[in-house]
Amino acid sequence: MPTATSRNVSLTEPNPKPIAWITGAGGLIGSHLANTRKAPPGWRIIGLTRAELDLTDHAAVQRRFRAESPALVIHCAAISSTAECERDPATARRQNVEAAEQLARLCAGSKFVFLSTDLVFDGQKGNYAETDATNPLGIYAETKVEAEQRVLTHARTLVVRTSINGGRSPKRNRGFDEQAMNAWAAGQSIRLFTDEYRSPIDASVTARAIWELSLADACGLYHVAGAERFSRWELGQLLAARWPKLQPRMEPASLAEYRGAPRPPDCSLNCTKAQSLISFPLPRYSDWLCAGGLAHP
Repeated sequence: MPTATSRNVSLTEPNPKPIAWITGAGGLIGSHLANTRKAPPGWRIIGLTRAELDLTDHAAVQRRFRAESPALVIHCAAISSTAECERDPATARRQNVEAAEQLARLCAGSKFVFLSTDLVFDGQKGNYAETDATNPLGIYAETKVEAEQRVLTHARTLVVRTSINGGRSPKRNRGFDEQAMNAWAAGQSIRLFTDEYRSPIDASVTARAIWELSLADACGLYHVAGAERFSRWELGQLLAARWPKLQPRMEPASLAEYRGAPRPPDCSLNCTKAQSLISFPLPRYSDWLCAGGLAHP
């Protein structure tokens, strides 16, 4: 999946195209956003991975920002592992809050887009709208809520909350479908909650919606997720039916058995607000899958 980096950006050519930074370009959603074949025309895309720019090195970020003057920054980079955030809250806060706030501050004359999560909610009701109160249950969710609050104090900021995303990532291990496929290919059985509900979506669809909202100059909070509420068990059944040659094995599990950071039971999202601005219907994940949206392994 090709991305453009600073090495193939010429700032000396006449009337250069505006630059868009995509942080977290080595991850799932970031890699789809940084795909130059799918990005909107008229932009120079600079996909930034952690190896290319340490976002916690504020001086380095500031120097590069001033040198390249991006007109748009879509900030996907984060420590998204809930277990990792629980183990090291200080590092999670530096990566997930402080780096985001600095980028939002640098974007005083640019558009800033911050990728957030459905886990900002406690999962007690589901079908959450942007106006519903947040109540994070773990460190990862807490850092996302704090980052949302900080970046939204800056003008021209868009916060997009999404759900669990599938699809192909650069290392083939980030999407929920990739993780299931890898486990089954190794002959492993996976345990999936029957009582934890989300709004699954493919990362390519999420990326398309984010681009449209960004270029429409939407600001404030928006939810972008699949138009279907699924438990992880139901989602696993869909994938198992898609890949019978892997001889998928699954075991049902319950949140009541889980030992670890608290998990909200129902973080399904209401995406009516975003749907009113984007040009295509956010799909039901099952329909997208049946239409051939996921390649066989």
